[in-house]
Amino acid sequence: MFGQFTFFLYLCGMMKKLKCITILAVCLLTMGMEMSAQDGMDRSAREVIDDMTPGWNLGNTLEAVATWRGVDFLNNKAGLGGETDWQGTKTTQEVIDFVKSLGFRSIRIPCAWACGHISNAATYEIDATWMARVKEVVDYCIRDGLYVVLNDHWDGGWLENHIADSDAATIAKNKEILTALWTQIATAFKDYDEHLLFAGLNEPNAENQAATNNLIQYNQTFVDAVRATGGNNGKRVLVVQGPATNIEHTCNYMADKMPTDVVEGKLAIEVHYYNPWQFWGMEKDESWGKVFYYWGQGNHLSGSTHNATWGEEDNMKSLLQQMKTKFVDKGYPVVIGEFGANWRDLSSLPKESQEKHNASIKAHYRELHRLCKELGGMVPMTWDTNYLNQEGTKGCMTIIDRQNLQVFGTYAMDGINEVYPRPSDTSVNPKVVPSHQQEGTFYTLQGIRIDGEPTARGIYIVEGRKQVR
Repeated sequence: MFGQFTFFLYLCGMMKKLKCITILAVCLLTMGMEMSAQDGMDRSAREVIDDMTPGWNLGNTLEAVATWRGVDFLNNKAGLGGETDWQGTKTTQEVIDFVKSLGFRSIRIPCAWACGHISNAATYEIDATWMARVKEVVDYCIRDGLYVVLNDHWDGGWLENHIADSDAATIAKNKEILTALWTQIATAFKDYDEHLLFAGLNEPNAENQAATNNLIQYNQTFVDAVRATGGNNGKRVLVVQGPATNIEHTCNYMADKMPTDVVEGKLAIEVHYYNPWQFWGMEKDESWGKVFYYWGQGNHLSGSTHNATWGEEDNMKSLLQQMKTKFVDKGYPVVIGEFGANWRDLSSLPKESQEKHNASIKAHYRELHRLCKELGGMVPMTWDTNYLNQEGTKGCMTIIDRQNLQVFGTYAMDGINEVYPRPSDTSVNPKVVPSHQQEGTFYTLQGIRIDGEPTARGIYIVEGRKQVR
């Protein structure tokens, strides 16, 4: 870029003013193209994912499947009301603004498609009203300059619960449906830039090599379907899932078995981190083991039977190091699509320590984010349920109170912020306006909207095209 200006100054000494202005415009246009390429679709999956940390999940929202209302596979009974079937807050721009203000740089949007949102079962046609609502929520994020991971979540288990089914006709039918769904989703979003990533599934139920071999076929089907839609999808970062999104299974059964792709460096692998079970999710003591209330160095309570006995810092580091060695170092960055631990209320247990439990939650969130940052090429995306009741020792995995726009899970948030400090300026403006929404309005190359026509000279975007003023 500097060389262009040097060349311009040389030519100015040789030509008249009018010609200089023309050359300056050409130089500016060239530089604008360079800036546009940098902000477009040309970065690798590793570069994109390194820019996404920390991440957050819009959980229990667009993926809700209310079977009690008759919502089922290939019907259209969920409607727009499905968004609040599992939690009570409709997603708004203000909710996403608040998420951004906390320092999150990416949002994973779990989404149902085949279960409750199909308007024509024969063609697997996704309901147009539902597609428009999903786009609206994605746009809230894009306007705030956030990255988005949009997936086909559990979706009633139509595929995820049947990964191990090995009948050839069943696999062919599943591929047909998966192709139809992702062709429609990808086509609807084909003009979005690299801030939008697609993830094929969620937690495919594959517990052995045979089932994983089926999963590998479905991962390939997903990639092929998206790439075939063209546009920006030709270079979009795509995320495929490891078996059960379990780190050990993924390293044992799927290393060196990523899909083939028509473009290099645009694939990522997804695993989830819910470990150890006794700390993050177990609700009560069992005959085979106790619930862990305390996790991490310095956080055990003397004399308690609820201290973690496995799955602490060394185990976390070992698992993430395996992902780095077998995937990141081979060009496949890692999306830890879900992560979290239940924050419990121990006030009914006078012999236990709420303070040490709070410190354990903070340490758990801090350590995972610290290790991902240290190892590189991994984005942890915190799961969040928007359920504001700890229910005593059962606990809950909520960080953000979406209704009141405030932090509920303060210790988890504090742990994240120790690694990724909350911005001192919590403003989310100026907003980045997605290119597909530019209709006769002028924007700078940085995506800042201009009221009316620009008065300053420069390069602007109008109706998706560069314009020199």
